[in-house]
Amino acid sequence: MDAIKTAQYARALYTAHGDKAEWEAAQKMRASEEAGKTGEAADWKAVRQAIRSLRGANQG
Repeated sequence: MDAIKTAQYARALYTAHGDKAEWEAAQKMRASEEAGKTGEAADWKAVRQAIRSLRGANQG
C-alpha cells in the first residue's frame, strides 16, 4: 500500500472509530501476522502508525 492510500485509510478509520481506530488496526495487524500474511500485516502496521500520528495531531 502506498503512503497516500495508507494516510487515506488511516483517516477514514479514525473518522469512523475515533480513539478505537488504532486498536482496530493493531488487531488486524496481529490477525494478518498469525495468518502468515506479512505484506498485509505491514500495511496494517503503517495504518496504525498513521492513526497514531493523527491522534497526536488532534490532541492538545
